[in-house]
Amino acid sequence: MGFFDAMGVLFTLTAVFAYLNYQYLKLPTPIGVMLAGLLFSLALVLIGGPAEGWARSLLEAVPLERVLMQGMLAFLLFAGALHVNLDDLKKRWVSILTLATLGVLVSTFVVGTGVYYLAGWLGIELTYIYALLFGALISPTDPIAVLGLLKKAGVPKDLETLISGESLFNDGVGVVVFAVILSLAGAHGGHAEASVAGVTLFFLREAGGGLVLGLVLGLMAFYMLRRTDDYSVEVLITLALVTGGYALASQLGTSGPLAMVAAGLLIGNHGRTLAMSERTREHLDTFWEMTDEILNALLFVLIGLEILLIRYTPGYLELAALAVPLVLGARFVSVGLPIGALRSVRDFAEYTVRLMTWGGLRGGISVALALSLPPGPEREVILAMTYGVVVFSVLVQGLTIGKVAKVATSR
Repeated sequence: MGFFDAMGVLFTLTAVFAYLNYQYLKLPTPIGVMLAGLLFSLALVLIGGPAEGWARSLLEAVPLERVLMQGMLAFLLFAGALHVNLDDLKKRWVSILTLATLGVLVSTFVVGTGVYYLAGWLGIELTYIYALLFGALISPTDPIAVLGLLKKAGVPKDLETLISGESLFNDGVGVVVFAVILSLAGAHGGHAEASVAGVTLFFLREAGGGLVLGLVLGLMAFYMLRRTDDYSVEVLITLALVTGGYALASQLGTSGPLAMVAAGLLIGNHGRTLAMSERTREHLDTFWEMTDEILNALLFVLIGLEILLIRYTPGYLELAALAVPLVLGARFVSVGLPIGALRSVRDFAEYTVRLMTWGGLRGGISVALALSLPPGPEREVILAMTYGVVVFSVLVQGLTIGKVAKVATSR
């Protein structure tokens, strides 16, 4: 099956699942289409034969890790950052930066260490470096999953800013941490420099370079937007900023996700107020909101279908089930420690840690990173755990975050 044929099938499935969800399930669109994709995949597995083979050829033609990491992610992150208020972020920038860096590192080592011992207890062979890889890919909260649900969950504005800001930045940080550990694992057959200086330089180039590149490209786009008064041209400029900027970040070896977050924040705040007419703002918002909604639905259908790629080996399901509370516990620790330390300089509501723990959803980025691992038994173990955590996160946490927020904030 060719790429365009596969995309045609995928868009058709997404539209059908979205319609069925709208008519019958009445769930938030990302959750509804993912659940439909899961049920569709399970039906294909039960039918077997040509039906399952057809679905596998579809996933091979549209591999999630490439579609998301090399294209879709740029649009989703830019669209998400475009509607985040920079003034709100400034008020919480210390908390957001701490959670997006220290929080990810703490969670990576807590999850990695826990999974290493759990796997050994179950008789599953998993080296510590690969256990850390799982910790790195599952620790960042997914902005794609988080931002849409928070708007409907009734979360207090201050906490919504903290969670959304953290999810936008820890995504890029998590990808960088994953890349560092992967290089140390020698997964690509190379001999990475394992010194502290080498790792630090790599991190600064990826994360720092991505932020700087995003700001520079955002400023260039801002200059062009300010000198243009035609909404079709201005939408095209932002489209070029996303596609060209993400490709340039990849060529320069810097973080494309962080570059898109920085560019989106600049255009969504200064660009919106200083470089656009009311008519342009209306068309720009409509374009990017539609892009975000469509790609979001498409992504979650892909996640639902990816269950077909998991091999059901004895012990893997048990480890995946145990990974769920482990990841939640690590999230509680990685949020609780920074928030506890920052309480001396900032006020936080009593329910902050609990809501941030339950509201820290995992999504497509974790699955894509797991799928990007080289073939081998470690990959199959990590993929099973990742899928278990993501499904629980989206279906259980995503469906209950509104109720949890209402209960927590009413006390």
